[in-house]
Amino acid sequence: MANLEQVTLLKQSIGLWNQWRKENSSIIPDLSETDLSKTRLEKANLVSADLHGTLLVEAKLQKADLYLANLRHTNFRNANLAGANMNKVDLYQANLIRANLRGALLREAILYEAVLIQANLAGADLDKANLRGAKMHMVNLTFASLAEAKLNDADLRGANLRGTNFTDAVLIGANLLGSTMYGVILTGSKRWN
Repeated sequence: MANLEQVTLLKQSIGLWNQWRKENSSIIPDLSETDLSKTRLEKANLVSADLHGTLLVEAKLQKADLYLANLRHTNFRNANLAGANMNKVDLYQANLIRANLRGALLREAILYEAVLIQANLAGADLDKANLRGAKMHMVNLTFASLAEAKLNDADLRGANLRGTNFTDAVLIGANLLGSTMYGVILTGSKRWN
């Protein structure tokens, strides 16, 4: 259950929130199962925060620091996460439909069974990410890096993969039907056919 004092402070001011985080670095914020839709959270310090089941529909999270955050079952539909640090986050079954993740850092992120339909991941760093079973229809991965990523059984139908780096990635069972694959790097990748 979310800590209502923490939720109130976050909604009040990002400056005050970030100062509080700095002064209370040992506290793990509990913002779980809260409605933060359309909230402005640009550059917010959400490191290790518990945001599982939270509604962040159309939220503004550009350059937010979500390192190691628990984002399981979180709804980021149409959210702006451009340039966000999401390294090592847990996005199991998260909703990222039409989310803007341009240039986001998602190294070693867990996106197992996440829904990324029409998401913009252009230039994103997804090295070593787990995208097994992810629904990624018509996703934009132009010039994104997915080196050593696990994409087993991922659905990438109609994806824009122009210049995408799949070096040493696992693509076994991935559906790439109708994807644009100009300049894709597949060195050392594991795939069928």
